[in-house]
Formats: sequence, structure tokens, C-alpha cells
Amino acid sequence: MKQDRVIFLADCQSFYASVEKAMNPWIENEPVVVAGDPERRSGIVLAACPIAKKYGVTTAETLREALAKCPQLVVIKPRMQLYIDVSLQITKIYERFTDLVEPYSIDEQFLDLTGSRRLFGKPERMARTIQEKVRVETGVKVRIGYGENKILAKLACDNFAKKNAAGFYHLRKENLADDLWKLPVSKMFMVGSRMTAHFGRMGIYTIGELAQTPLPDLKRKLRAKLGRQSDIQAEMFWQIANGIDHSPVDPYTLTAAEKSIGHQMTLPRDYGTQEEIDVILLELSELVARRCRDKGMMGWVVSAGAQGANFDAPTGFYRQMKLPDPTNLTDEIYAAARDLFRRHWDRLPVRKIGVSLSQLVSDDIAQLVLFSDRERKRQIAKVTDDIKTRFGDASIMRAASITEAGQARDRAHKIGGHYK
Repeated sequence: MKQDRVIFLADCQSFYASVEKAMNPWIENEPVVVAGDPERRSGIVLAACPIAKKYGVTTAETLREALAKCPQLVVIKPRMQLYIDVSLQITKIYERFTDLVEPYSIDEQFLDLTGSRRLFGKPERMARTIQEKVRVETGVKVRIGYGENKILAKLACDNFAKKNAAGFYHLRKENLADDLWKLPVSKMFMVGSRMTAHFGRMGIYTIGELAQTPLPDLKRKLRAKLGRQSDIQAEMFWQIANGIDHSPVDPYTLTAAEKSIGHQMTLPRDYGTQEEIDVILLELSELVARRCRDKGMMGWVVSAGAQGANFDAPTGFYRQMKLPDPTNLTDEIYAAARDLFRRHWDRLPVRKIGVSLSQLVSDDIAQLVLFSDRERKRQIAKVTDDIKTRFGDASIMRAASITEAGQARDRAHKIGGHYK
């Protein structure tokens, strides 16, 4: 008899705020948020503890809005390196129960415990044991969604486990009509506010209505709204609503071979001149080139793009060009990115800029180019990479990064856009 899979999605409650409370027990019973810049009373709320949420404070709102709702908030500046370290510690705890642990985000991980039942008991018992070990060793509370596949585990965690006292919920495929399908379609994984509005115009308001729409009809309706390329989206939404997912829990998902290497930067203000944008393009090209060199890769295709600050009336572009030879040199990536901007930028202010390199190949063999000092540039790049690795990203910078437009010095103290 075939054994049903046991898949957990373990989610750390208010992760950043929980870590800070564990490190500072005297704020255990206080409303706590982790947010951008407490000194300036500005920035975005990255995490709010359950006590703060009772005052109406929500993740992703501005700190000013949060303080207006709860003036007594304890506001803590993010410490990203600490959160990464605790996340890795939690991963090690999960790995005591199974070797099939797949990180989904810094605070969410999938676990395949199908083969662990003989050692650790029924799924409910394993969940309680995992929750207790994480709480005792890190101070973080974990909620666990459970199902026979990853999508059921995710839906169980997001919609049910987070809302009950046990912090655990088993979503059975045969019971979808009784629990999941009654929920608004906005509660479904991968459905945001814009897609919720699209579904509403189609007369689809609940997850059940989406699940019970014949797939050919759903494709036809989405095509009418989003164009001919939406069939894959329709298939994805329909399968999620019906709890269908055949993907394995793969510990190596994040270390699989990359198809492209890129960086994007959200700017602190609108950039409206070519000179300012060139500084950011150079910094991004440096980041992309260094990552490529670290991985021993070069790329044939440079892509560059930008986005304006007004999301209701989006502006910007994204274009690519193929190089005559593969590269991982900053100057060559930058020259291509700058050329793309010269040709495609509409001269409207931009707030986000991105550069990437794709069609990657190994840098073991490099094409020799006559009348070029490529090899000398590669050696110089290796030296500067070594200096940054030893002494930090701010230890050596290009002069352009010291100008008012430059962001490299500030970003050297951050991880993922937040201070270490």
C-alpha cells in the first residue's frame, strides 16, 4: 500500500521580532516592531509581534503609520546577520528529523517527514516536538502546516495553522471543499490584490469557485484579461486551488545551477539624470561581475531595466543585448547596460534599476581578443575581489560611488537592503 507523503511547511511567527524578543527578554510583553530607522521614525515595518498586531500594526506599512496606531511601540533596527544566523540554527534543528529540508525563505522551510514516522511518531507528535525544540533553543515560535504535498502544507500554514492555538493544521485534499474552498480567493497562495481584482471581474470570489471553474474556461477568461501568454498562469492557479502539486522537497533548490546572475537596487529617491543613473549602473555591474567571478562564470547576454516610483502608472523598461564574447568584467557589463539605457530609457524619473548577466558559461576558457588588455583587467578584478572579501565591500570603491548619487558605501553595511 502506497504511503501518503508527510510534508510540513514550518513558518517562524513574526520572525525578526521574535528573535529580538528572545535576545531582549525585558521586552517580551511589549508591542515590538522591527523597522527601518527608529532614530528618524521612518522606514517600513519588516516584522510586528502579535502584541503590536493587536493595535492594528501591520507588516509593510510605514513606521509613522504604525506609531500613530500604537505610540508606545518598541522599535528596533533590523540586524539581518543575526536573523540569518538564527534561521540557519533552526534549519539544523529541522535536519535532526529529516535530511529533506528545503528553505523557502528566511523564516519558512519545507520538510519531507514521510520516512521519519517510525523514528518520531505521528505527524502531530513530530510537529509538537519540532515546535518545542525550536522554542527552547531559539525562543522563536513555529507554526506548521501539514499536507500530502508542498502546496497543501503552505495553504494549511498560511490560512489555518497561524490562526489556532496549537499552531498546527492538517489540510487534507479530500476536505478542501469544507475548509479551503470557502475562503476568499485573495487568501490563496500566489494571488495578490491585482489578481484578486481580475478574478472578481470574472465572477470568481472564492477559492472554491476558482477550483471548480473548468480549466479550459479559466484559460479563456484569463486570456481575455491578460493576453495569450496567460495559459501557464491559469494552469498554476487552478492546480493550487485544487491542492495539486507533484514537486519534491529539494534541499538543493537554492544551490541549483543559476541561469542568470543579477542585482537590482531600489533607490532612496527618484533619479532623473543620465549621470546619476550611470553611477548606479556601474555599481550594479560591479556586483554582478563579482558574483560571476566568485562562481567561476561568464555571461553572453547583459540585461538592464528600470522602474518608476508610481506603481499605479508604471513606467520603465527591460531590455537585453548579446555581447560579442562572454564576460565577467565590470567595465564590459557596464558599457552594455549603459548602452541599453541610452537607447530605451524614456527620460522619466526612475526609482528601481536592475542589471543582470545570462547565458552563463564557465570562465575556465576565455576567448583571446586581439589588441585588448582583458587578461590584465581580470587580474586586477581578482585582486580587488580578494580585498573586499578580506576587509569588506567598502574597503575599495570606485570614485563614482563617493558622489551624492552613489549607494555602494551605504549598501556595504547591509544585507538584502537592510543593515546587518
